[in-house]
Amino acid sequence: MLEIGSTIGGIYKILNVIGKGGMSVVYLAMNEKANKQWAVKEVRKDGIRNFEVVKQGLVAETNMLKKLNHPNLPDIIDVIDNDDTFIIVMDYIEGNSLSKSIEEYGALPQSQVIMWAKQLCDVLGYLHTRTPPIIYRDMKPSNVMLSPDGKKVTLIDFGTAREYKSQNIADTTCLGTIGYAAPEQFGGQGQTDARTDIYCLGATLYHLVTGQNPSEPPYEIKPIREWNPSLSEGLEKIILKCTQKNPDDRYQSCTELLYDLEHYDELDALTQKKQKNKLRVFVALLAASAVFLTSGFVSLNLKKGETDDIFNEYIASAENSSTSVEKIDNYKKAIELKPEEFLPYQRLVEAMIEDDVFSSDEVSVIRGYKTNIKALSSDEEYPQLVYDIAKMYWSCYEKQSSENVNQNILNSAEWLDIVVEYKDFKNYKTASVMKKIAEYISSTQQAFSQVDNEKNEDDTKELFEDLKNMIVEIEHDTSDILKLKTYDIIRYIISQSATDFKKAGIPKDDVTDLLSSIKSGVESVENANFEDEEKEILASVEDTFGTIDTAYQNSRGGN
Repeated sequence: MLEIGSTIGGIYKILNVIGKGGMSVVYLAMNEKANKQWAVKEVRKDGIRNFEVVKQGLVAETNMLKKLNHPNLPDIIDVIDNDDTFIIVMDYIEGNSLSKSIEEYGALPQSQVIMWAKQLCDVLGYLHTRTPPIIYRDMKPSNVMLSPDGKKVTLIDFGTAREYKSQNIADTTCLGTIGYAAPEQFGGQGQTDARTDIYCLGATLYHLVTGQNPSEPPYEIKPIREWNPSLSEGLEKIILKCTQKNPDDRYQSCTELLYDLEHYDELDALTQKKQKNKLRVFVALLAASAVFLTSGFVSLNLKKGETDDIFNEYIASAENSSTSVEKIDNYKKAIELKPEEFLPYQRLVEAMIEDDVFSSDEVSVIRGYKTNIKALSSDEEYPQLVYDIAKMYWSCYEKQSSENVNQNILNSAEWLDIVVEYKDFKNYKTASVMKKIAEYISSTQQAFSQVDNEKNEDDTKELFEDLKNMIVEIEHDTSDILKLKTYDIIRYIISQSATDFKKAGIPKDDVTDLLSSIKSGVESVENANFEDEEKEILASVEDTFGTIDTAYQNSRGGN
């Protein structure tokens, strides 16, 4: 075991033991220079049979986590691989696991469980939309950490996660926890996919809201209202759908599940209405069966006509609305009525762009419609719609810490991936450069956590050219906030990469000229709504000039 008070890698001082497993010990450590706490997981060779096999699994796990960036996932900060031990330095997640909460309190409040469920659904959806998709496979209360204030959950332990391979017929291993695991995790029923995680999440929600552990005999998930009649009928319906034995009978994506979680109370009302009208519907069906077949066609046409009329009313109301909030609300209603129509999604995004602020609520709306939007690729305006969504993520301007300042840029990447498939699209060149910068940010996340990464000189030179091209391209855009955010992103990358630029042989004057172009670009934006942002960026530009001076080890002179 590591000694308390010892320093690992010359950086991380071991404070105390915070957890033990079958083959590992987890410590709380402090980076005294950065004044930040980390969790250090140590796996020792002593006493472990097939240590190299275990180590390979840990390497695969850490490599997978390094590629991820999500507020409900821990970041891998460092990996120290010695002959007799394997050490992983990661975010220290304060709080306790949800399993501890169940042990202490029993069944947990429904409202809190639903709040946590939305976060878990969002992070699973994020994993499933990676390339290739990542299937977590071991969702259970003990693998979910709850923050001290009870508001945020973090998914931990990726030891059983796998990358989905479309060519595979079945998984090579049977992993998961009995009771929470889906039937297909135990072999003979195909490989696990996103629907497997949906099953595990449903079983987890069942445990949280009822206090009944599905991993104990009789390993059964009953309707939750059999345990507590006061629980929501809508939530009961959601959990039962998640935990169907046949994957085809479950939610097919986390987007579908997240939508129902956000509208579970509406499912309650719908269930009650169905019960009240059951006899009325039965009588109506009997009567309808006696009518001529042609009248059925007339009825269907009338219903379609009524739907079209209501749909058009929502569109008209949106276009006549005086605020973007009213427009967005009406377009959402139109989408719910006819989710296969392209127009309301297009107008919805345009309304979100109008106020130049892509809020967290708007992010949730787009995330909820993601599957629907991606199914509309046959429309000729589809590339523009997807590009506009990417720009919204890119230009979202929120006060964030340096550790997650680029999260929205990373979220834009999956939309940019789609845009660059349309080489004839008018904004193809801009989208391509945006995508390259997003990829750079993704590949150098460790730099944002104070970890040094050596970069290939050719890659560094290519990055520098991409930054210059981005400045040229963004000058043609009409969105002031997009310009400002892009200038600030490029400035930030210059600040992080100044030393690499020097190592790659890029002249200092070229770097300072690029930064001067950013300064001029920011000063050219005349928008009273963003005066504070402009001042902050310009102040950061001046700091970055100093960073360049330090990197090149001489003064800026009169520039």
